[in-house]
Amino acid sequence: MHHPAIAPLHTAVVIGGATGIGLAAAKRFVEMGLKVAIVDRRMEELVRAHEALVALAGEEEGRIVAAACDVSDREGLAKTAQHIEATLGPVHVLMNNAGIQPGSSIFGEQGEWDAVLSINLGGVINGTRIFGPAMIAHGQPALIINTGSKQGITTPPGDPAYNVSKAGVKVFTEALQHELRNRADCRVEAALLIPGFVWTDLTRRDRTEKPAGAWTPEETVAFMLDRLEAGDFYILCPDNETTREMDEKRIRWAAEDVASNRPPLSRWEPNWAPRFKSYLDGE
Repeated sequence: MHHPAIAPLHTAVVIGGATGIGLAAAKRFVEMGLKVAIVDRRMEELVRAHEALVALAGEEEGRIVAAACDVSDREGLAKTAQHIEATLGPVHVLMNNAGIQPGSSIFGEQGEWDAVLSINLGGVINGTRIFGPAMIAHGQPALIINTGSKQGITTPPGDPAYNVSKAGVKVFTEALQHELRNRADCRVEAALLIPGFVWTDLTRRDRTEKPAGAWTPEETVAFMLDRLEAGDFYILCPDNETTREMDEKRIRWAAEDVASNRPPLSRWEPNWAPRFKSYLDGE
């Protein structure tokens, strides 16, 4: 029994749906009988994804929509939402999945920060605020899935703009779920997808073969659907090199930095790094 929002003839919108986890989710929604709209700013990838989804839908190709839009463009996304709802009907599942990771440093190029924050965080906020009110208003079971990252929770050094954007997604999605559950008669829920190491355009870089430690997008989506069925809000995904136990220890250690007033990012601080290793090893 799947989440009640994920049902045949319901409508799912996947923002950032042309490749990777988004496309894998869109394909599963098609296979499960939903009407599906994918939104992406990359035209070539969008066309290929649309063709793949139409082929998967077979004779029911009228239940597939592809829309080109940059999620940082609020006006454009609002028009896209109107088009999708007019074509496919009320939206029951919204997956805010658009994301980029060009790399960043604290005093690096401003453009890198602007792009990452406007898409990774701004896109989640825009998608939720534009699609969400109508999802609440139609009164049927509905679900908003926002794609976060473990980097937004344990915040490892090396790419601060990405970490900040994903930390914001976590905080926003928690606040969203709190507001939804306190609305009278509201049947919309939220969930935070926290992928592990997944083989996508975001992680591929100069590699040509999937690393053994990475999950495929399809494995990640299968895990997401299982955990949604179980009622999870935090969908913390393992992968082939990181177990649930390891993730839990890393998350607890990061929280303890604040609670115990340790140095920030103490996992990587020379005096504390050996203590973390001992903790992770169970010593």
